[in-house]
Amino acid sequence: MLHLIWSIIIGFIVGLIARAIMPGVDQMGFWMTAIIGIGGSLVGGLIGMVVKRPTPGTPFHPAGILLSIIGAMILLYVMRHVHF
Repeated sequence: MLHLIWSIIIGFIVGLIARAIMPGVDQMGFWMTAIIGIGGSLVGGLIGMVVKRPTPGTPFHPAGILLSIIGAMILLYVMRHVHF
């Protein structure tokens, strides 16, 4: 349960940073920002696995927070340009 709470908190922070870096106005609240941050972490993790695999036994990728922000920015870009 604590892992889920930390994922939401860190996802929210990553989402806020990505929204601050990307120009433009986004009309989304706490939950959508957290979902963008968590999804950005997944996308960033996939990018990190393609570029370089972490050493065995490492709990997370060393460039995790940076790749999470980049992944969240990619998701924000896609959300702005793909209309459902």
